[in-house]
Amino acid sequence: MADQTTLCIHKLENQLSNLATLTQLLDGELDILASKKGEGLKEAAREKLTLLTAIQKLDKELATFPSEIYQQDAVKDLTASIKTLLLECKTKNDVNAKAAHQAQLSVRQLKEILIGSPSSITYGQDGSVVADNSELVKDIKA
Repeated sequence: MADQTTLCIHKLENQLSNLATLTQLLDGELDILASKKGEGLKEAAREKLTLLTAIQKLDKELATFPSEIYQQDAVKDLTASIKTLLLECKTKNDVNAKAAHQAQLSVRQLKEILIGSPSSITYGQDGSVVADNSELVKDIKA
């Protein structure tokens, strides 16, 4: 049982390290999104996917240990730290998803302005859809 406990603690420490690395990666991803430069985003996504795969694999390995091991104080402390770090990663990932969505909306709005799409769609007094066509890019011969 002592060998299993030691192995479990070692795997939990590895999981904690993986989650700490993921936290740093998510911070870097947000920096890339905030800079509005696409360079590095694909590489960050690849690294994140690789790390998430390793985290899932380790999680499956940890699930094979007897539940009695998780009642020991050293294991409980590591498990609590992992849960805290996991929650932090989820929060950071949600923030990054919102930042990516906002960036996508900004690009779409800019594209619509440049190609002359309606800049605003509203409803008229009779309830019909009224599109306000922008004259910004009309009659450009470039």
